[in-house]
Amino acid sequence: MARWQSGARERLQAAAIDLFVEHGFDGVTVAEIAAAAGLTERTFFRYFADKREVLFPGHDEFERNFLHGLEEAPDDDPVSLITAALAGVAAFFSDERRAWSRTRNAILQAHPGFQERELLKMSSLTATLTGALRERGIDPIAAALAAETVGTVFRTAFTAWIAEDETRSFAEIQDDVLARWHGLHTTRRP
Repeated sequence: MARWQSGARERLQAAAIDLFVEHGFDGVTVAEIAAAAGLTERTFFRYFADKREVLFPGHDEFERNFLHGLEEAPDDDPVSLITAALAGVAAFFSDERRAWSRTRNAILQAHPGFQERELLKMSSLTATLTGALRERGIDPIAAALAAETVGTVFRTAFTAWIAEDETRSFAEIQDDVLARWHGLHTTRRP
């Protein structure tokens, strides 16, 4: 048997998700995940510290997409930076990723500990974005507000994107949510 097999990480993730859906997260062992993927437990631990990590892949890449968007921003206006950061992450959520994201979300919603972990990862993203915006010379309060806005728009768009009857692309939904956000703060009441 070859020491390294192409696609092992993805096979382990797919096997884990299928088993979590079928038996529940707590009803599945690492050995069962590895066997279902046609791999060994040792191979599993080359990619993941534990079975929870299967549900939280790619956080660094996720953050880098937002930061890359900021780097591409044409100017340092906070609204332009918000738009650029959101545009940077849109491609990360391809239509091929939607079914996996829906299933993953259902698993997360069944476990309060996973929901907490997801919130911590989003909090980490907000802190990272706040720091990046401050490095661009944005004052601390505006940087924090812009970073929180990015997180709010993203989470709202993501929730809409994984809805069962939703067919629009993530970018389309996110643009719609951002437009609605613009409408909220530009609409004046008599």
